[in-house]
Amino acid sequence: MSEAKGKCPHGDRLAEALNKEPETVLALRIALALRPGEDVEAHSYHAEAVKLLEYANKRVITTIEDAKLATDDLSVIGKLEKAMISKRVEKLAPHEVQVKAIRDTYNYLMAPILDAKTVTKQKQTAFLIEQKLRQQEQEEINRKRIEAAEAEQRLMGELTESVNLVEVTKAPSRISTDFGATGLTDHWKFEVINFSLVPDDCKVIDSVMLNSIAKKHHDTKQIPGIKFYNEPYLTTRMR
Repeated sequence: MSEAKGKCPHGDRLAEALNKEPETVLALRIALALRPGEDVEAHSYHAEAVKLLEYANKRVITTIEDAKLATDDLSVIGKLEKAMISKRVEKLAPHEVQVKAIRDTYNYLMAPILDAKTVTKQKQTAFLIEQKLRQQEQEEINRKRIEAAEAEQRLMGELTESVNLVEVTKAPSRISTDFGATGLTDHWKFEVINFSLVPDDCKVIDSVMLNSIAKKHHDTKQIPGIKFYNEPYLTTRMR
């Protein structure tokens, strides 16, 4: 059998190293301890991974024997991947502890300023909305009075009295000072009030529910307009 179709020759040695940690790996650990910051072991994993990639690119699977060799290599690849992830976690763990400590400290220190920001923004927002609603109410009063006057004009041919409009206080769109400016920015949202009236092109498929049906019932439960199909993926169990 050609080398391109065969199992990676480094597979057995790598599997043994990952399972039993022979002298070669032990030597790498010692070297790592003697050279802080230089992860020799991780570099050795990378070298093995490069070789595995070369064989993966050359591999041709046409027989059961080829598939068995590929299964062996997938198991070796899985162990190597697990080992590399463990090394990454090992190296990151001390830094993540430090990062978490710093984050927790600054979360505590910043809590009062964030609360002050929230409270002030809520009160400022409430004030600006109130001013805007007041302006709208004043304008609505004047609209109705003008509408009534126009109706009287059409009916009577004249107005019995002048239209008394209320003064409209224009709501500020922005509050500006020497330190900065605040103002309301429109943020339109939606709320469904009657789903049956919603156009079909605005209705969203419930992917979570349909995936659940596909996993549980496969293609035995029919839903109009929906096709359930199988798209298998390969899994590898390492021993």
